[in-house]
Amino acid sequence: MTDLWHLIHTERAALADDLTGLSEERWATPSLCTGLTVREVLAHLTAAARLGAVRWLAGVIRCRFDFDRQVAMRLAEQLGADPAETLARFRASVPSRTKPPLPLRAMLGETVVHGEDIRRPLGIRRTYPVDVLTRLATYYASTDQVVLAKGRIGALRLEASDGPFTAGAGALVTGPTLALIMAMTGRGAYCDELRGEGAELLRERCA
Repeated sequence: MTDLWHLIHTERAALADDLTGLSEERWATPSLCTGLTVREVLAHLTAAARLGAVRWLAGVIRCRFDFDRQVAMRLAEQLGADPAETLARFRASVPSRTKPPLPLRAMLGETVVHGEDIRRPLGIRRTYPVDVLTRLATYYASTDQVVLAKGRIGALRLEASDGPFTAGAGALVTGPTLALIMAMTGRGAYCDELRGEGAELLRERCA
């Protein structure tokens, strides 16, 4: 657990650094999360870092078990008055070990995936450690607990071109580990980096 928290903190800090100095106009860039700007996705990450199990449950009850409504409510709480405050709130949350009732691997996944939801539209590239991406890819290939991932790659064989990750059986899909992770979690923008007879099917499943 200590190792996973260290990785989460490292990824949060890297994202905060990448967004430092971003112009106010660019904060309004649409993210890869439908309907959300990059600023709003960052506020969502801040909310996740400040929402413990008790507050999470209280919010679920308050929102009458409408989980999307709770996400929107918590995002609004952390958005702040302007982009500078949004970033400051996120940076302050970097060392937090507070989390909703989710597995730690899911928290790391949220940080990386939503980090890419922000970076990709802004043209920012991060080089992640291959071992971190391999752990995440292995996690997503094994579960639909937080986001549909395992179900999205049914009847497909995934093989990373830049690391040891492999999963599944069926039509082959190859590409960078990060692109496989993002495709598994429904980000069709990364399917251009994938090859193999199963790549088009995975693209369709991301639509």
